[in-house]
Amino acid sequence: MTSIMKIYCKATKKGSDPRLQTCRGKLQNRRSKLNQEINKELMLRAGAENLYNATSNKRMKEQVSMELQFVNSNLQLLKEQLSELNSSVEIYQGNGMKMSIPMIPLGLKETKEIDFREPFKEFICEHYSEDPAKYDEAITEFMDLRGAMRTPERDESGVALLFEYFNQLYFIDRRFFPPDRSLGIYFEWYDSLTGTPSCQRTVAFEKACVLFNLGALYTQLGARHDRTSAAGLDAAVNNFLRAAGMFRYLHETFTNAPSKDLSPEVLEMLIHLMLAQARECLYEKAILANKDDTETILELAQESTQVSQEYTQVLKSITAGSVKDYVPASWLALVRIKIEYYRGMAHFSVAEALLAPLTEGQELGRLSDKAREILQYLHLPPTSNITVEVTVPNTRRERILLGLAHGRESVMVHEEALRQYRMCRDLKKKNNLDNLLRYRHEGAVSLLEVFEDDDDLLTVFDPPPIAPSTKVQLSLTAPDFSTHRVEDVFKQLGPVAVFSAKHQWSSPRPVSITRTATQGFGFSVRGDAPVVIAGVDRGSLAERASMQEGDLVVGIGSRDVKWMPHDEVVGLIRDSGNSLSLTIVTPCDKTYYKLPKGKSIKDISPHSTTSSSSGVSSSGSSSSSGVTSGCNSSNSSSTSSHYGSINSSTLSSTHTNNKDKRNSWNPFKRSTSRELKLKAESLTEVNVILR
Repeated sequence: MTSIMKIYCKATKKGSDPRLQTCRGKLQNRRSKLNQEINKELMLRAGAENLYNATSNKRMKEQVSMELQFVNSNLQLLKEQLSELNSSVEIYQGNGMKMSIPMIPLGLKETKEIDFREPFKEFICEHYSEDPAKYDEAITEFMDLRGAMRTPERDESGVALLFEYFNQLYFIDRRFFPPDRSLGIYFEWYDSLTGTPSCQRTVAFEKACVLFNLGALYTQLGARHDRTSAAGLDAAVNNFLRAAGMFRYLHETFTNAPSKDLSPEVLEMLIHLMLAQARECLYEKAILANKDDTETILELAQESTQVSQEYTQVLKSITAGSVKDYVPASWLALVRIKIEYYRGMAHFSVAEALLAPLTEGQELGRLSDKAREILQYLHLPPTSNITVEVTVPNTRRERILLGLAHGRESVMVHEEALRQYRMCRDLKKKNNLDNLLRYRHEGAVSLLEVFEDDDDLLTVFDPPPIAPSTKVQLSLTAPDFSTHRVEDVFKQLGPVAVFSAKHQWSSPRPVSITRTATQGFGFSVRGDAPVVIAGVDRGSLAERASMQEGDLVVGIGSRDVKWMPHDEVVGLIRDSGNSLSLTIVTPCDKTYYKLPKGKSIKDISPHSTTSSSSGVSSSGSSSSSGVTSGCNSSNSSSTSSHYGSINSSTLSSTHTNNKDKRNSWNPFKRSTSRELKLKAESLTEVNVILR
């Protein structure tokens, strides 16, 4: 009863739909409905185009042509509505947005529900030769996980859920998707920005879309943090860098993406965008720690220019190629506004540092040595349109002229930011952004109002650009999948390295062996999970039962032993007495074992942690059974094996000396006293179990 309640609580927690509980959820829900409507219109358009091309009736062509125009008109309206939703950036913002430019988050990709029951059950019956009814609970658990993944919470639990599903896909891919056939399962996802559906049969496409949603979820988490505190800004930077790292991983790992949002140029643009937003948060954090001294304000001017420069790089990525027509117009406008806004803030900081004492009715003091050093490298080299060469101001008049030049430039740049704002229809509804831009513009104007009667304003020159500089270097945070480990829901099928979709084996067959007190079973086993028949003696009971080298032991009596380690399997064989019932399968693909050319399983040396013989020797030698000696295999590199962890040191060549003959004896035959003595002497050299 307790386990049932745990399963129920787990499913309820994962299956909740947060989209109906918050503003962000409602927005995502509207996106989902728009995606479905866009898909419907695209299907209608495809059908109408096929009919237009197929018919030769002139009247029919005219009717279809009118229908196509109507469908295209509806499709355009739906895409405009989706673009407007993508412009609703203020919904994703956290506290402190009123005095900050909004960040640009991404909406999640939507996908359709998939029923895996029939395809998985058919594959389990056909390929694994098992009763599909035993896996009803596993299939349901996986489907519940996928259903919950479609609607993750906007917090760390949502991130963990997406990682859990992604890691589970590793097992699903290997279990149910063979490379040479299709199960008829189609993964359909909608484009994040256009709503256009894309469909593929490969799990790789499903993985890529899940990772994209992870990156999008990180952008939403970065935008929602409180940007009025240093802790909130640090968390926002962390999430934006994680989003950039996720998009970089997608860019480097997945190719030939069927949807636009997974294309290399779009992912590259998103990487630049997330890095710029992380840099913007660092600038806001520097403002919080501002000490209001001249040196710090001048450094803030360079930090602000750095932000403007990074958004300039974002603008180049957005306006390159087909990306410009893909992203929402509001994104492009907001990036342009940020370029001008932070450039204006840089000029305003320089003007404030040079003129602040005068605006407060104080006399201009001498600049400190540090401030003069910063001013020496503050400006970029002069260009042809600069009429006056800018140097470090040494006199009061030079300082005022330089400050007024930057102040007037700040006013002009902020006016350009306001113009960009007014030109974008979608951004006109963002009152908080309008208030912020006007506030900064008025601040720059008020700085110059002190000098409105001063003749110096008439001789103000155009200042050179401010050189970008930063004290903090950003680095992408690559995704760490190991922090969200999962257990294979289809673990009951056996170790995935062996029992996977790409391997073939015979149907399980029962083997019954009954021996006398003086007989051995006539076979030996090696390996772990599952144990493999390593050798079958000629004329033995095992050979008469059609056992052969390389068979896999999957059952002993009524016990499933696919996951059992070697010593436990040996114990079950030993406890069976004189009557042994096995269930074995025979691998069909010859490359299954991955052994060197010319080697067989019997050639594997016993110098391995898994190299031991299983079974029970005759009663005459039972007193020497049950010996377990360990072997340190840390000095030998591991070699991949589907039937157990075999070390490379076990793949030794055939020797003919007496010592190697002693190490390869068969425990299922009667042993002479001389042989027992030799075995006892060599126990320190070999790793054997139940010899």
